[in-house]
Amino acid sequence: MSERETMPVDVVIVGAGPAGLAASIRLKQLNDELEIVVLEKGAEVGAHILSGATIDPRALDELLPDWRDTCPLAQTPVTENHHWVLSKRGKREMPHFMMPPFMSNDGNYTGSLGNLTRWLAEQAEALGVQVFPGFPAAEVLFNESGAVMGVATQDMGIAADGSHKGDYEPGMEFHAKYTLFAEGARGNLTKQMKAKYDLEADCEPQVYGLGIKELWDIPAEKHSLGRVIHTQGWPLSENDAWGGGFLYHQADGQVALGFVTALDYANPYISPFQEFQRWKQHPAIREIIEGGKRVAYGARAINEGGWQSVPKLAFPGAALIGCAAGFVNVPRIKGSHTAMKSGMLAADAIAAAISAGRENDELAEYDSELRSSWIADELKLVKNAQPMVSKFGGDLGTVFAGIDMWMRTLKIGLPFSMSHHPDYEETGRADLYSPIEYPAPDGKISFDRLTSVSFSFTNHAEDQPCHLQLKDPELQEKSEYEVYAGPSTRYCPAGVYEWLTEEGEEPKFVINSQNCVHCKTCDIKDPSQNINWVTPQGGDGPNYPNM
Repeated sequence: MSERETMPVDVVIVGAGPAGLAASIRLKQLNDELEIVVLEKGAEVGAHILSGATIDPRALDELLPDWRDTCPLAQTPVTENHHWVLSKRGKREMPHFMMPPFMSNDGNYTGSLGNLTRWLAEQAEALGVQVFPGFPAAEVLFNESGAVMGVATQDMGIAADGSHKGDYEPGMEFHAKYTLFAEGARGNLTKQMKAKYDLEADCEPQVYGLGIKELWDIPAEKHSLGRVIHTQGWPLSENDAWGGGFLYHQADGQVALGFVTALDYANPYISPFQEFQRWKQHPAIREIIEGGKRVAYGARAINEGGWQSVPKLAFPGAALIGCAAGFVNVPRIKGSHTAMKSGMLAADAIAAAISAGRENDELAEYDSELRSSWIADELKLVKNAQPMVSKFGGDLGTVFAGIDMWMRTLKIGLPFSMSHHPDYEETGRADLYSPIEYPAPDGKISFDRLTSVSFSFTNHAEDQPCHLQLKDPELQEKSEYEVYAGPSTRYCPAGVYEWLTEEGEEPKFVINSQNCVHCKTCDIKDPSQNINWVTPQGGDGPNYPNM
């Protein structure tokens, strides 16, 4: 008999991000008698949220039309929109007339997505939603017919050797009529559900980028509130990789700047963290932040597969919403509005099902409604942009992607969807490439990884089971080290992985799990898919302020 306590609810939502909170609010708007629980693995709502962010308010306008009266996001509408193509020393501005109208940031807002989720949590709680931060969902529960019937939170007080410490507490079971997975990109439970119910049978594999971000306080004379800059080209163009940077002038004299590296790169010597440091040294970027002070750092994987990578969304008793399913519009670098809308559509379907006396069945109407919604309309316009850049490179691929987006905007789109390959399959053997010599950090503009991690305010209790599970240690040495020269030491933006070699001894793979910022890159990019990311104990991980 289970020693866990059980709490019956109508709906349990895994993840207090934009999608999960939007779903909870919508459910209460439709039926305020519903018992809704939102479980969040971060120590507080927003602690694990990281995004650029420039936000399209379309979903917010539908969900909470008066949001501008109280939401902190409203203080920073976008006032300038720039797209720079960088060379090593120079830049050229991409004219706006060359880009489809939907690429404009007019009417959008820039600010902290973490703060937006904190505000959304306040709205949800005011409606009676129970939001539980520090409670990671660690196990999916099933009924006798095989349908999802809720989740269990993680046991607390487990030592690294698996024994129970003095403060041991068993997890809690939440039994629900419906469960929504809103874990974000590459969620651990979502990955299990995709496999169990074969949700990706009829779609392309999901692909990802790694976004690394910093917040800077800059001199007042350099700050221009609401100015939005996106870049492409250098430095990734030097290594046959692609991605781009962003720099957003936000409230209180801060800029949010960051760099996204597509994880389908072949050269195993590429370090996304080092590419970000190089990018900051570009004269056009350095000019803006020089004389300022870095105040925060973090990293997160981003869905980049687009419309053709959206899996089946509904399965018995549950559904995927937000970045768990993958609704990011890659050319626009936006996904919060589509994530929120998906949560709202799932809420509509759940409220109707419960009202009709249904429970733990498949919400096929949610899947069909989403595929005819404005989410689908928006993502279909850009569905070939990412694979074209991936296939043809940053320069030629951008031209082809632009042509395809314009043709689709004019209703004469190309009659095909390009395919993807999983990012880990794209990694090349080390003997085909030469190591990359990255410049040493200067401690003013560019920094080392371990110093950077300290600005993510990450903390993990040391005496707990490692949440970065290695399936086969021997495989890691034979594949990751001997064939690919240990790319985990370079793709991880937090210095989690090391290969220690001493004369006369076998190489030793060291996992510094305390450093982990929960970006999930290792789970995505490991060439043999030998690393499995699972949730650590409740509340552990980064504690992002204003990100």
